[in-house]
Amino acid sequence: MYKALLRPIFFAFDPEKIHHFTFSLIQLTCKIPGASALFKSLYVVEDKRLERELFGLKFKNPVGLAAGFDKNAVLYNELANFGFGFIEIGTVTPKGQEGNPKKRLFRLKDDKGIINRMGFNNEGLGAAILQLKKNKGTLIIGGNIGKNTDTKPEDYTKDYLTCFNALHPYVDYFVLNVSCPNVGSHAKLNDKDYLEELIGAVQNANNTFDVQKPIVLKIAPDLNDGQLDEIIDLVKHTKLDGVIASNTSTDRSGLKASKAKLDAIGNGGLSGQPIKDKSTRVIKYLSEKSNKAFPIIGVGGIHSADDALEKLNAGANLVQIYTGFIYEGPSLIKRINKAILKN
Repeated sequence: MYKALLRPIFFAFDPEKIHHFTFSLIQLTCKIPGASALFKSLYVVEDKRLERELFGLKFKNPVGLAAGFDKNAVLYNELANFGFGFIEIGTVTPKGQEGNPKKRLFRLKDDKGIINRMGFNNEGLGAAILQLKKNKGTLIIGGNIGKNTDTKPEDYTKDYLTCFNALHPYVDYFVLNVSCPNVGSHAKLNDKDYLEELIGAVQNANNTFDVQKPIVLKIAPDLNDGQLDEIIDLVKHTKLDGVIASNTSTDRSGLKASKAKLDAIGNGGLSGQPIKDKSTRVIKYLSEKSNKAFPIIGVGGIHSADDALEKLNAGANLVQIYTGFIYEGPSLIKRINKAILKN
């Protein structure tokens, strides 16, 4: 029903406007008595064989929602009704910020992709915490954290620590988002020496709490083998809990969209089907080269159950969807979980 009826209507409107409309629609629908139970009956697959234990957490199933969809943690309780095993909120920054100027979100329909240059638009740390206090505890919540756009380079780490310390009581694991191409001073965030400094500072903060939370790093799909070797060394050296592979791509090669259309869109991170093979390659390389030394959450171009199985077979322990959720609808989660059980 989604692809035949709802998607054509949604896709007739501006992507960012319809995103906010869809949020309101889901919230209102789930307030109708019996609606949440209906969604669960349609989409949730309950089976002990789907459970996964990773960095000390038990996931109901290995299919999660990637960061960027529920930036301000306003919809995670309702989204749990669609069968996700975990949901990642954010990216959250210390202060609320508008992000980049609109228009900043674009569909590539022929490619089943999206280009965005949102720029970490979010309502800030305080707003996210208010929403997270409403957590019904039905699934694992990840906190994806970043820096404010106007933060000076010498204060980057301070921004991450501010988010980490404040969110620590409310999320189950943390993601250091250092690979988004839509924020300023992208180069420093990918410098190995700086990453060691950042990870060390966050881990030190983690050790001040009675219960430590897992910390993972989200990396880009455009890294070459040498850079991936550095990531493996970094994880080993810092004893990081894991890696998310991958974020969006700046590469535009092989797209069906015309050069004129891409030029009109301009800069931004590409997600969806066009980066499927890139992200799978990164997962496979990290898994094989490290001898499966650390957990990997696989994300990028998952639009079918086979796409998800490909990521898992390449070495991912869990998978996340985002663009695939927009293009394929909530039934995708159920199809992936059913396929995992079959395999």
